[in-house]
Amino acid sequence: MADFNQKATVSISCPKALSEHLTAEVQAMGFRALRVRPTGLDIHASLNDCVKLNLQLRTAHRVHYLLSEKPVETPDELYEWLSLIEWENFIPADGFFSVTSRINHPSINNTQFANLKCKDAIVDRIRSKTGKRPDTGADLNKTVVFLFWNNQSARIFLDTSGESLSRRGYRVQNTEAPMQESLAAGLLMQSSWNPRQHLINPMCGSGTIAIEAALMALHREPAVRRRNFGFMHILGFDREVYKQARLEFRERWKKTIPIKIIATDHDPKAVEAATKNAEMAGVSEFIDFQVCDFEETTIPDGDGVLLMNPPYGQRIGELKELEDLYQRIGTFLKHECPGKKAYIFTGNEDLSKKVGLKPSSKTVFYNTTIECRLLEYELYEGKRK
Repeated sequence: MADFNQKATVSISCPKALSEHLTAEVQAMGFRALRVRPTGLDIHASLNDCVKLNLQLRTAHRVHYLLSEKPVETPDELYEWLSLIEWENFIPADGFFSVTSRINHPSINNTQFANLKCKDAIVDRIRSKTGKRPDTGADLNKTVVFLFWNNQSARIFLDTSGESLSRRGYRVQNTEAPMQESLAAGLLMQSSWNPRQHLINPMCGSGTIAIEAALMALHREPAVRRRNFGFMHILGFDREVYKQARLEFRERWKKTIPIKIIATDHDPKAVEAATKNAEMAGVSEFIDFQVCDFEETTIPDGDGVLLMNPPYGQRIGELKELEDLYQRIGTFLKHECPGKKAYIFTGNEDLSKKVGLKPSSKTVFYNTTIECRLLEYELYEGKRK
């Protein structure tokens, strides 16, 4: 069985441009980033550490535990190297595993071929040692192995997450073009919002931003509703360690918050979906959902942040129609939100100019493959001195 206390390199991936916030998260948990890249970082940690990382990280996608690495030139060399790893200590002989990969090597023009070589090596090794063989497939709900291979070397990992951590388990209904949960968390971290300030989220869609904000304000772990992870299917997994981690997190939960989280959308179906998602996340009582146009959104007195994710013509909406929308957003911010800070997340820089206000900062993020910007606006009361 695997030694869950043995430390090794752990590679944590995240959406592009979120590694700064991921670094802050792992440092807050007591880890030191060994290497940071645009889509993740490396730390030194154990499989038991990976349990807590999977439960607690908000901007991460996957947590990979390194088993071995070596320069590999051909698929046959890949097979021979992987055959030497003691897979019988990690994968149940009568279990199920899948292989995912990221490959950029001249000997491979079809990643599925490399995946198949990896599967063959694992199956053959386990069968030779136990007389049994595990099943394989594409499902990520059991043991998952991740292969990274480029010109420098090949690295083989246990994927302790399985499905992406962005899939929190609370999204039961979607709207068109829903935002990834990890991106929503990153936008909140990049903004000036903190759990002592009101959060206003017009155009809330499926409610992801408001739900992530509520989870943060209540000190609840992002994976509070998720019940399956890759680490659970690795031989040697101690469920008591997992239960204890869950218990420790629950003891930090807050029962009330001193702020208002307001989420609105003009589409009743969107608000219905957002409400059901918030109910699944266990935070619906802390979010005030309203069906209304963004210009009719309630703006509470006191310190607050407004965060909007309007359509930007890449997937929904037409550009001509959206120009008027962005102009209306600018008017709304200027006249209805004085004293607040506002943020607009958009993937269309030309449309953002229609807001008619000068942003105090612009931060690049990526919505899947679309380059976007989070624009910050300081909305002063009266004229700025």
